[in-house]
Amino acid sequence: MTVSLEVAEGVGTLRLDRPPMNALDVATQDRLKELAEEATRRADVRAVVIYGGEKVFAAGADIKEMQVMDHAAMVLRARALQDSFTAVARIPKPVVAAVTGYALGGGCELALCADYRIAADNAKLGQPEILLGLIPGAGGTQRLSRLIGPSKAKDLIFTGRQVKADEALALGLVDRVVPAAEVYEAAHAWAARLARGPAIALRAAKEAIDTGLETDIDTGLAVERNWFAGLFATEDRERGMRSFVEEGPGKAEFV
Repeated sequence: MTVSLEVAEGVGTLRLDRPPMNALDVATQDRLKELAEEATRRADVRAVVIYGGEKVFAAGADIKEMQVMDHAAMVLRARALQDSFTAVARIPKPVVAAVTGYALGGGCELALCADYRIAADNAKLGQPEILLGLIPGAGGTQRLSRLIGPSKAKDLIFTGRQVKADEALALGLVDRVVPAAEVYEAAHAWAARLARGPAIALRAAKEAIDTGLETDIDTGLAVERNWFAGLFATEDRERGMRSFVEEGPGKAEFV
């Protein structure tokens, strides 16, 4: 399989495995959607790492496959392409991308679907579709501009240039840069910490933030308000508050 889901200690690793560059062909896109939906359903998956291996995250779509597709074929495929990435973005659990080597085109768009991005110091990211006479088609025009702002996103998308890890960090495209050998370990540690947290509250926080970014502030506040009140019905809220009162902050164990 070109994508696998491995679960250990509450952390599910979505691993891309299509050597040499993890090109995201149709079969890989469909498998990614299938496993993202599985990670969403599974109670034993409490946080997710997206990882492409030690050498490369994903160098983009399979250009040879796309080259033979005409307009009619892409009209039929474009929605499925977006849906596969949206399935990752909508995993209602913390998701971190462990970015090594190249994350270009669809690879960069996949990293954008995560909540947090940890990059290797040798990583290169970008949206080079313009160099093919195209634009990003798996969410890049939308997620990149929301993440780093429209003018910076336009610079990357208009020019198609690649940015190294240090510039990606300065732009806000990645959140942390570590030595290449430590990327997966750092991402797994981030996910494992959150896997021990209150699952429903984390889901609520993610939905409130993401919904708020996609709508007006009044609607966002309503989502926040409803989740905030609803969490008072959870056992984790009871445990968290009781532990705070009896033991001090940060010592609660959630179920």
